[in-house]
Amino acid sequence: MNAPDSLRDAPWLRSGATARVLTLLNSGGEEARVAGGAVRNALLGLPIGDIDIATTALPEEVIRRAKLAHIKAVPTGVEHGTVTLVIEGQPFEVTTLREDIETFGRKARVAFGRDWTRDAMRRDFTINGLTVTPDGTVHDEVGGRADIAARRVRFIGEPSQRIAEDYLRILRFFRIHAAYGEGVPDRAGYEACIAGRDGLAELSAERIRLEMLKLMVAKGAAEALVAMDDAGLLLRLTAGVVYHGAFANMIVAEQQMGLAPDAILRLGALAVAVTEDAKRLSQRWRLSNAETKRLDSMGHRWWRAAGMDEAIAQRRLYRLGAARYRDRMMLAWARAGRDAASPSWRELATLPERWTPPVFPLKAAAFIARGIAEGPALGHVLTLAEDAWLALQFPLDSAALETIADDTVAKFTRDHRL
Repeated sequence: MNAPDSLRDAPWLRSGATARVLTLLNSGGEEARVAGGAVRNALLGLPIGDIDIATTALPEEVIRRAKLAHIKAVPTGVEHGTVTLVIEGQPFEVTTLREDIETFGRKARVAFGRDWTRDAMRRDFTINGLTVTPDGTVHDEVGGRADIAARRVRFIGEPSQRIAEDYLRILRFFRIHAAYGEGVPDRAGYEACIAGRDGLAELSAERIRLEMLKLMVAKGAAEALVAMDDAGLLLRLTAGVVYHGAFANMIVAEQQMGLAPDAILRLGALAVAVTEDAKRLSQRWRLSNAETKRLDSMGHRWWRAAGMDEAIAQRRLYRLGAARYRDRMMLAWARAGRDAASPSWRELATLPERWTPPVFPLKAAAFIARGIAEGPALGHVLTLAEDAWLALQFPLDSAALETIADDTVAKFTRDHRL
């Protein structure tokens, strides 16, 4: 594909909140352009997410102009030149141009600047180094348009230098390639990632989590993860065995179910075989409590789903609830190997859409009336009765329920007789 020469017909650029920010900053000798991912996605014809603005104006000037225009300005990273402007509920990160004024080893002393080329040369990848002015003119100082056309993700300048500036760029290289690239990763970038892989130990768990969960749902995630494994990166990140076949199967299962890509489901398929795997990943990636609980539940005896009939599946659904049940069935499906093609897996996974578990109908009063005192004994009897009700496959007729209550009390009395 050929990237368009301009974005002059892009409605998001010519009107609305984006146009208002650009108008605010393009006056009084200052210049502002949209930079980075929004330009890349617009040229690729993909949906645009966050819109970042680069400007020659210093942070103090950005804040001053925003206040005069009654626009909310948040100093989210003033020391790095970034101010967030909020217009109509939409945030815009506005960052002053920067340039290296002295480099030494892996470090660089930077200063705010006014040179668009020198600012572009400090960015990570060529396809992220494009800017566009309010009239839609695309400025390419780094060869990004050609790489967009080739669907190629390349570091700007010397890959090893870009990586040494921030080792998170190793993960971003594979994530951006998975999202926007095609074919094998750029060779020079790939080799630089291998050479710099020891630097992954310097990254915080929070930064790793954010980047890796984004990679999990990218369109080329399966191939990118294989490339990362071949480069000796995945073991450093997961500290455990990874299952590429299960990951690929999970993608197919999601598609058959009509589900959107789910980062936690895919992570479970890739790296969770038992609950201990979930705990390890949670610690290494600083996963949220909700994410950890999902992985832990998925890893709990998922293998018991193989060959499960619908009656047993209904009891599992009752015990787990729809969300946890579906997660566990999806993991078992992904781990089924050659049997993953069996239509029985989709039947199991879609059970919550076809059947809603009934509410356990027996109440405490039924057992109190039969002589069970309130307290721990009553709770135990209720649990026994519920187990019996499940074993009989959820009967709701009064005769069956009376029998369950009578038999449960008789069993409890017999087992606890002195």
